[in-house]
Amino acid sequence: MKASFLIRPGKIELLKTKIPKPSRGEILVKIKAALTCGTDLKAFIRGHIVIPMPGVFGHEFSGIVADAGKGVRKFKRGDEIMAVHSAPCLKCGYCQKGLYNLCESIMDKKVLGAFAEYILLPPHIVKQNIFHKPKNLSFKEAAFLEPLSCVVHGMHGLKIKKGDKALIIGAGPIGLLHLLLLKDKGADVIITGLEKKRLALARKLGASVAVAPGKIANAINKFTTGLGVDYVFECTGQPSVWEQSVGYLRRGGTVIMFGGCKSGTTVTYNTARLHYDELTLKGVFHFTPDDVKEAYGLLKAGKINVSKLISGKYPLKNTAKAFLKLKKGEGIKYAIIP
Repeated sequence: MKASFLIRPGKIELLKTKIPKPSRGEILVKIKAALTCGTDLKAFIRGHIVIPMPGVFGHEFSGIVADAGKGVRKFKRGDEIMAVHSAPCLKCGYCQKGLYNLCESIMDKKVLGAFAEYILLPPHIVKQNIFHKPKNLSFKEAAFLEPLSCVVHGMHGLKIKKGDKALIIGAGPIGLLHLLLLKDKGADVIITGLEKKRLALARKLGASVAVAPGKIANAINKFTTGLGVDYVFECTGQPSVWEQSVGYLRRGGTVIMFGGCKSGTTVTYNTARLHYDELTLKGVFHFTPDDVKEAYGLLKAGKINVSKLISGKYPLKNTAKAFLKLKKGEGIKYAIIP
Protein backbone atom coordinates (compact mmCIF):
# COMPACT_ATOMS: atom_id res chain seq x y z
CA MET A 1 0.00 0.00 0.00
CA LYS A 2 0.98 3.66 -0.27
CA ALA A 3 1.44 5.82 2.81
CA SER A 4 2.62 9.37 3.49
CA PHE A 5 5.72 9.39 5.71
CA LEU A 6 6.82 12.48 7.58
CA ILE A 7 10.57 12.19 7.00
CA ARG A 8 11.56 15.34 8.84
CA PRO A 9 10.00 18.76 9.38
CA GLY A 10 8.96 20.14 6.01
CA LYS A 11 9.44 16.89 4.10
CA ILE A 12 6.72 14.32 3.32
CA GLU A 13 7.30 11.32 1.05
CA LEU A 14 4.81 8.86 -0.41
CA LEU A 15 6.27 5.40 0.16
CA LYS A 16 5.14 1.84 -0.41
CA THR A 17 4.74 -0.52 2.52
CA LYS A 18 3.03 -3.83 3.17
CA ILE A 19 -0.69 -3.97 3.87
CA PRO A 20 -0.93 -5.22 7.46
CA LYS A 21 -2.95 -8.32 8.26
CA PRO A 22 -5.27 -8.12 11.26
CA SER A 23 -4.57 -10.44 14.17
CA ARG A 24 -7.16 -11.46 16.74
CA GLY A 25 -9.42 -8.57 17.71
CA GLU A 26 -7.94 -6.20 15.11
CA ILE A 27 -9.58 -4.44 12.17
CA LEU A 28 -7.98 -3.34 8.93
CA VAL A 29 -9.59 -0.16 7.62
CA LYS A 30 -9.43 1.07 4.05
CA ILE A 31 -9.15 4.84 4.48
CA LYS A 32 -11.77 6.86 2.61
CA ALA A 33 -10.94 10.25 4.13
CA ALA A 34 -8.31 11.59 6.53
CA LEU A 35 -8.17 15.16 7.84
CA THR A 36 -5.26 17.44 8.52
CA CYS A 37 -4.90 18.58 12.11
CA GLY A 38 -3.06 21.20 14.13
CA THR A 39 -0.80 18.59 15.74
CA ASP A 40 0.12 17.26 12.31
CA LEU A 41 0.87 20.80 11.16
CA LYS A 42 3.15 21.43 14.15
CA ALA A 43 5.01 18.23 13.32
CA PHE A 44 5.34 19.28 9.68
CA ILE A 45 6.67 22.71 10.62
CA ARG A 46 9.00 21.90 13.53
CA GLY A 47 8.48 18.31 14.67
CA HIS A 48 6.33 17.02 17.53
CA ILE A 49 7.12 14.82 20.50
CA VAL A 50 4.14 12.50 19.90
CA ILE A 51 4.79 12.00 16.17
CA PRO A 52 8.00 10.00 15.52
CA MET A 53 10.06 10.81 12.43
CA PRO A 54 10.56 9.34 10.00
CA GLY A 55 7.18 7.65 10.18
CA VAL A 56 3.58 7.57 9.08
CA PHE A 57 1.24 10.21 10.45
CA GLY A 58 -2.38 11.38 10.39
CA HIS A 59 -5.00 10.35 12.96
CA GLU A 60 -8.40 11.78 11.97
CA PHE A 61 -10.06 9.33 9.60
CA SER A 62 -13.00 7.25 8.45
CA GLY A 63 -13.23 4.33 6.06
CA ILE A 64 -14.45 0.85 5.26
CA VAL A 65 -13.60 -2.38 7.04
CA ALA A 66 -11.29 -4.25 4.65
CA ASP A 67 -10.65 -7.21 6.95
CA ALA A 68 -11.25 -8.27 10.54
CA GLY A 69 -9.33 -10.62 12.79
CA LYS A 70 -10.79 -13.50 14.75
CA GLY A 71 -13.00 -12.52 17.65
CA VAL A 72 -14.36 -9.33 16.07
CA ARG A 73 -18.15 -9.53 16.26
CA LYS A 74 -19.55 -6.02 15.83
CA PHE A 75 -17.89 -5.23 12.51
CA LYS A 76 -17.50 -7.12 9.26
CA ARG A 77 -15.87 -6.60 5.91
CA GLY A 78 -17.57 -3.81 3.96
CA ASP A 79 -18.90 -1.91 6.99
CA GLU A 80 -18.48 1.87 6.80
CA ILE A 81 -16.89 3.07 10.04
CA MET A 82 -15.61 6.08 11.93
CA ALA A 83 -13.11 5.82 14.77
CA VAL A 84 -10.50 7.57 16.87
CA HIS A 85 -6.84 6.63 17.14
CA SER A 86 -6.59 5.79 20.83
CA ALA A 87 -8.38 4.15 23.76
CA PRO A 88 -7.54 3.60 27.43
CA CYS A 89 -6.10 0.35 28.79
CA LEU A 90 -8.82 0.13 31.50
CA LYS A 91 -6.27 -1.42 33.88
CA CYS A 92 -3.83 1.25 35.11
CA GLY A 93 -4.30 3.35 38.24
CA TYR A 94 -5.78 6.28 36.36
CA CYS A 95 -8.24 4.09 34.50
CA GLN A 96 -9.29 2.55 37.81
CA LYS A 97 -10.11 6.07 38.99
CA GLY A 98 -12.18 6.70 35.85
CA LEU A 99 -9.60 9.15 34.46
CA TYR A 100 -9.49 7.35 31.12
CA ASN A 101 -8.03 10.29 29.18
CA LEU A 102 -5.03 10.19 31.53
CA CYS A 103 -4.42 6.47 31.05
CA GLU A 104 -0.73 5.68 31.50
CA SER A 105 -0.44 4.02 28.08
CA ILE A 106 -2.95 5.96 26.00
CA MET A 107 -0.30 7.92 24.08
CA ASP A 108 2.13 5.01 23.81
CA LYS A 109 -0.52 2.80 22.19
CA LYS A 110 -2.12 5.39 19.92
CA VAL A 111 -2.32 4.63 16.20
CA LEU A 112 -0.87 6.94 13.55
CA GLY A 113 -0.89 6.54 9.79
CA ALA A 114 -4.26 7.78 8.52
CA PHE A 115 -2.56 9.44 5.54
CA ALA A 116 -2.39 6.08 3.84
CA GLU A 117 -4.50 3.59 1.96
CA TYR A 118 -5.02 1.38 5.02
CA ILE A 119 -4.73 1.60 8.79
CA LEU A 120 -4.75 -1.22 11.34
CA LEU A 121 -6.78 -0.72 14.53
CA PRO A 122 -5.76 -2.75 17.61
CA PRO A 123 -8.23 -4.57 19.90
CA HIS A 124 -8.41 -1.90 22.62
CA ILE A 125 -9.61 0.67 20.06
CA VAL A 126 -11.94 -1.79 18.30
CA LYS A 127 -13.63 -2.62 21.61
CA GLN A 128 -14.15 0.98 22.72
CA ASN A 129 -13.86 3.66 20.06
CA ILE A 130 -15.06 2.50 16.65
CA PHE A 131 -18.58 3.10 15.32
CA HIS A 132 -20.69 2.38 12.27
CA LYS A 133 -20.85 5.47 10.05
CA PRO A 134 -24.42 6.67 9.54
CA LYS A 135 -25.56 7.24 5.96
CA ASN A 136 -26.25 10.93 6.56
CA LEU A 137 -22.55 11.63 7.15
CA SER A 138 -19.96 11.78 4.39
CA PHE A 139 -16.63 10.09 5.06
CA LYS A 140 -15.05 13.54 5.33
CA GLU A 141 -17.54 14.62 7.98
CA ALA A 142 -17.20 11.32 9.83
CA ALA A 143 -13.46 11.92 10.14
CA PHE A 144 -14.22 14.77 12.56
CA LEU A 145 -14.97 12.26 15.32
CA GLU A 146 -11.52 12.58 16.91
CA PRO A 147 -11.18 16.39 17.11
CA LEU A 148 -14.81 16.80 18.17
CA SER A 149 -14.23 14.26 20.97
CA CYS A 150 -11.41 16.47 22.28
CA VAL A 151 -13.66 19.54 22.25
CA VAL A 152 -16.49 17.64 23.94
CA HIS A 153 -14.06 16.59 26.68
CA GLY A 154 -12.98 20.19 27.25
CA MET A 155 -16.58 21.19 27.99
CA HIS A 156 -17.32 18.16 30.17
CA GLY A 157 -18.58 19.22 33.56
CA LEU A 158 -19.23 22.84 32.56
CA LYS A 159 -22.82 23.94 33.08
CA ILE A 160 -23.01 26.00 29.91
CA LYS A 161 -26.52 27.29 29.39
CA LYS A 162 -28.43 29.47 26.99
CA GLY A 163 -27.27 33.07 27.10
CA ASP A 164 -23.89 32.41 28.71
CA LYS A 165 -21.09 34.55 27.28
CA ALA A 166 -18.06 32.67 25.98
CA LEU A 167 -14.81 33.85 24.44
CA ILE A 168 -12.81 31.63 22.11
CA ILE A 169 -9.18 32.65 21.59
CA GLY A 170 -7.97 31.20 18.30
CA ALA A 171 -10.12 30.86 15.18
CA GLY A 172 -8.42 27.75 13.80
CA PRO A 173 -10.16 24.40 13.29
CA ILE A 174 -10.32 23.64 17.03
CA GLY A 175 -11.57 27.13 17.88
CA LEU A 176 -14.27 26.82 15.23
CA LEU A 177 -15.29 23.39 16.55
CA HIS A 178 -15.63 25.01 19.99
CA LEU A 179 -17.86 27.64 18.37
CA LEU A 180 -20.14 25.01 16.84
CA LEU A 181 -20.50 23.12 20.11
CA LEU A 182 -21.05 26.28 22.17
CA LYS A 183 -23.76 27.44 19.78
CA ASP A 184 -25.44 24.04 20.11
CA LYS A 185 -25.48 24.61 23.87
CA GLY A 186 -27.07 28.04 23.44
CA ALA A 187 -24.09 30.20 24.40
CA ASP A 188 -23.44 33.65 22.99
CA VAL A 189 -19.93 33.57 21.51
CA ILE A 190 -17.18 36.07 20.79
CA ILE A 191 -14.07 34.81 18.98
CA THR A 192 -10.70 36.31 18.21
CA GLY A 193 -8.06 35.29 15.70
CA LEU A 194 -5.45 36.55 13.27
CA GLU A 195 -6.90 35.43 9.91
CA LYS A 196 -9.66 37.61 8.42
CA LYS A 197 -11.11 34.73 6.38
CA ARG A 198 -11.40 32.55 9.47
CA LEU A 199 -13.11 35.34 11.39
CA ALA A 200 -15.54 35.78 8.50
CA LEU A 201 -16.30 32.06 8.60
CA ALA A 202 -16.79 32.26 12.37
CA ARG A 203 -19.48 34.90 11.84
CA LYS A 204 -21.22 32.64 9.32
CA LEU A 205 -21.09 29.79 11.85
CA GLY A 206 -22.85 31.87 14.48
CA ALA A 207 -20.29 33.96 16.35
CA SER A 208 -21.88 37.17 17.63
CA VAL A 209 -18.55 38.99 17.45
CA ALA A 210 -15.35 38.04 15.59
CA VAL A 211 -12.40 40.42 15.97
CA ALA A 212 -8.63 40.65 15.74
CA PRO A 213 -6.66 40.27 19.01
CA GLY A 214 -5.91 44.00 19.22
CA LYS A 215 -9.61 44.79 19.47
CA ILE A 216 -10.63 42.05 21.87
CA ALA A 217 -10.58 44.04 25.15
CA ASN A 218 -12.95 46.73 23.89
CA ALA A 219 -15.13 44.15 22.16
CA ILE A 220 -15.53 42.12 25.36
CA ASN A 221 -16.33 45.22 27.38
CA LYS A 222 -19.14 46.02 24.95
CA PHE A 223 -20.16 42.36 24.53
CA THR A 224 -20.66 41.87 28.29
CA THR A 225 -21.48 45.49 29.31
CA GLY A 226 -18.27 45.57 31.32
CA LEU A 227 -18.85 42.38 33.31
CA GLY A 228 -16.50 39.97 31.54
CA VAL A 229 -17.27 36.62 29.95
CA ASP A 230 -18.44 33.50 31.78
CA TYR A 231 -16.01 31.22 29.95
CA VAL A 232 -12.76 31.58 28.03
CA PHE A 233 -11.58 28.77 25.75
CA GLU A 234 -7.88 29.20 25.03
CA CYS A 235 -7.05 27.44 21.75
CA THR A 236 -3.64 28.84 20.78
CA GLY A 237 -1.22 27.09 23.13
CA GLN A 238 0.83 30.23 23.72
CA PRO A 239 1.93 31.00 27.31
CA SER A 240 1.37 34.74 26.88
CA VAL A 241 -2.21 34.07 25.79
CA TRP A 242 -2.75 31.70 28.74
CA GLU A 243 -1.77 34.59 31.01
CA GLN A 244 -4.00 37.10 29.21
CA SER A 245 -7.02 34.79 29.31
CA VAL A 246 -7.96 35.47 32.94
CA GLY A 247 -8.25 39.19 32.19
CA TYR A 248 -11.34 38.60 30.08
CA LEU A 249 -13.32 36.73 32.78
CA ARG A 250 -16.06 37.96 35.04
CA ARG A 251 -15.72 37.15 38.73
CA GLY A 252 -16.40 33.43 39.23
CA GLY A 253 -15.56 32.68 35.60
CA THR A 254 -13.66 29.76 34.10
CA VAL A 255 -10.77 29.47 31.65
CA ILE A 256 -10.39 26.22 29.72
CA MET A 257 -6.74 25.79 28.73
CA PHE A 258 -7.25 23.71 25.59
CA GLY A 259 -4.19 24.77 23.61
CA GLY A 260 -1.09 22.89 24.71
CA CYS A 261 1.99 25.04 25.29
CA LYS A 262 5.52 24.02 24.39
CA SER A 263 7.07 21.67 26.94
CA GLY A 264 8.97 23.44 29.71
CA THR A 265 7.14 26.76 29.47
CA THR A 266 5.65 28.47 32.53
CA VAL A 267 2.99 31.09 33.17
CA THR A 268 2.36 33.62 35.96
CA TYR A 269 -0.96 34.85 37.37
CA ASN A 270 -2.10 37.53 39.77
CA THR A 271 -2.93 35.50 42.87
CA ALA A 272 -5.31 38.13 44.23
CA ARG A 273 -7.40 37.92 41.06
CA LEU A 274 -7.55 34.11 41.23
CA HIS A 275 -8.37 34.07 44.93
CA TYR A 276 -10.75 36.98 45.51
CA ASP A 277 -12.53 36.69 42.14
CA GLU A 278 -12.77 32.91 42.60
CA LEU A 279 -11.58 32.07 39.10
CA THR A 280 -11.22 28.54 37.78
CA LEU A 281 -8.32 27.59 35.51
CA LYS A 282 -8.85 24.17 33.98
CA GLY A 283 -6.38 22.26 31.86
CA VAL A 284 -7.88 19.68 29.49
CA PHE A 285 -6.29 16.83 27.57
CA HIS A 286 -7.48 14.25 25.06
CA PHE A 287 -10.82 12.45 25.61
CA THR A 288 -12.56 9.49 27.24
CA PRO A 289 -14.69 6.80 25.58
CA ASP A 290 -17.78 8.62 26.88
CA ASP A 291 -16.61 11.79 25.12
CA VAL A 292 -16.22 9.84 21.88
CA LYS A 293 -19.74 8.44 22.23
CA GLU A 294 -21.11 11.93 22.81
CA ALA A 295 -19.25 13.31 19.79
CA TYR A 296 -20.54 10.43 17.68
CA GLY A 297 -24.09 11.19 18.80
CA LEU A 298 -23.73 14.88 17.92
CA LEU A 299 -22.44 14.09 14.43
CA LYS A 300 -24.97 11.35 13.82
CA ALA A 301 -27.87 13.60 14.83
CA GLY A 302 -26.63 16.40 12.58
CA LYS A 303 -26.35 18.80 15.54
CA ILE A 304 -22.79 19.82 14.67
CA ASN A 305 -22.39 20.73 10.99
CA VAL A 306 -18.68 20.34 10.32
CA SER A 307 -18.83 20.47 6.51
CA LYS A 308 -17.91 24.16 6.32
CA LEU A 309 -14.61 23.46 8.11
CA ILE A 310 -13.34 21.42 5.15
CA SER A 311 -11.43 23.80 2.87
CA GLY A 312 -10.69 21.32 0.10
CA LYS A 313 -9.34 17.88 -0.68
CA TYR A 314 -6.12 16.38 -2.02
CA PRO A 315 -5.11 12.93 -3.21
CA LEU A 316 -2.67 11.03 -1.04
CA LYS A 317 0.27 11.90 -3.29
CA ASN A 318 -0.32 15.62 -2.63
CA THR A 319 -0.46 15.47 1.17
CA ALA A 320 2.45 17.93 1.38
CA LYS A 321 0.53 20.53 -0.65
CA ALA A 322 -2.23 20.58 1.96
CA PHE A 323 0.27 21.24 4.75
CA LEU A 324 2.08 23.92 2.78
CA LYS A 325 -1.25 25.73 2.43
CA LEU A 326 -1.95 25.42 6.13
CA LYS A 327 1.54 26.67 6.92
CA LYS A 328 0.65 29.83 4.99
CA GLY A 329 -2.56 30.21 6.95
CA GLU A 330 -4.73 29.17 4.02
CA GLY A 331 -7.80 27.06 4.82
CA ILE A 332 -9.11 25.32 7.93
CA LYS A 333 -8.83 21.59 7.34
CA TYR A 334 -8.06 19.60 4.21
CA ALA A 335 -9.30 16.11 3.46
CA ILE A 336 -6.72 13.65 2.15
CA ILE A 337 -8.44 11.12 -0.09
CA PRO A 338 -6.36 8.00 -0.88
